[in-house]
Amino acid sequence: MNATIFHDNSADHIYATGLRNQWHPVVPSSTVAPGAMRRVTALGENWLLMRRADGTLSMLADRCPHRGAPLSLGKHLGDRVSCWYHGVEVAGDGTVVSVPGLPGCNLEGKRLVTSLPVREVGGAILAYFGDEEHPEPVELTLPEPLTDPEVSALLCYAEWNVPWRFAMENLLDPMHGAFLHHESHTMYDGDTTAKFRIRETERGYFFEKTDQRGVNFDWVELCRTGVDWVDLSIPYPPSAGPGGPFGIVGMACPVDAGRTGVFFWRYRKVSGWQRDTWHFLYRTLIEERHWEVLEQDRVMLEAMPADADQAENLYQHDLGVVRLRRLYRAQAEEQARSAATDRQAAGAAARRTRAAG
Repeated sequence: MNATIFHDNSADHIYATGLRNQWHPVVPSSTVAPGAMRRVTALGENWLLMRRADGTLSMLADRCPHRGAPLSLGKHLGDRVSCWYHGVEVAGDGTVVSVPGLPGCNLEGKRLVTSLPVREVGGAILAYFGDEEHPEPVELTLPEPLTDPEVSALLCYAEWNVPWRFAMENLLDPMHGAFLHHESHTMYDGDTTAKFRIRETERGYFFEKTDQRGVNFDWVELCRTGVDWVDLSIPYPPSAGPGGPFGIVGMACPVDAGRTGVFFWRYRKVSGWQRDTWHFLYRTLIEERHWEVLEQDRVMLEAMPADADQAENLYQHDLGVVRLRRLYRAQAEEQARSAATDRQAAGAAARRTRAAG
């Protein structure tokens, strides 16, 4: 990452559009075919995903360094993109490799376009969104269910018209499953009353019921391992085939202040013929039911007012949500303070340069 294009580094903006200096999922890998490009919005900014014929993926700021035209309207040239406006060619690492209108122009050879580090896992593209003080990507530890060869994970992706925090808070609220998803084939059983506790872990925290386990949506773990993700497990009836409990890894991508890309990997520990059976049952019977549950979440969250979290009356079941909000708000404020310090230092340096001149 060679530059930053963030225009608003206030705490409110960061809290609304997503935390920096960490990895975020962007879109499913399948949406960018070899030799293709795709414009995406993430953390309130426009980006260009470009894949070479050999599968190599690049993620660039969607703005030509010449006049700011969208590179996504340009032409894929294999290892570079040519801007439609004046033909300026930019490589996948953000370097200007050619200015056809003026060969030898001083733009050539300079890295003038922001290029983000990317990783692909479990059928999704992850990118690191840093700032000027943290341009190099933080260590990324991927969710075990997405890297364990004994686990089969299937990705479901959707885009919801909700703030990203609402999507994350929904996952840190196990009790809603007993009501909103009561008709689900996996969440019809168990008590509709419960007490919860927070249990700290080295990578985050569990929010779990103290008086019920292995019956319903009884626990969730927030994991912060360079990318934020949640893990949870829901018991399965025998009709769901082999493989034991059904797990979900969930992530959310802040598209902008009002939209979120949600990633849900449904997984089970299966191999051999059991994996084939699990895939068959999932595709032919279970997947449709899971989409029904996701649709219930979407309808509820999209119906909530944008200021829903400003006029609440919370109780004990909301401890996990409160903890998440405090954590994210504190991090947004810290990143805003850091950005303000950087701006002050840059301004002081510029003043000294002018005085010396």
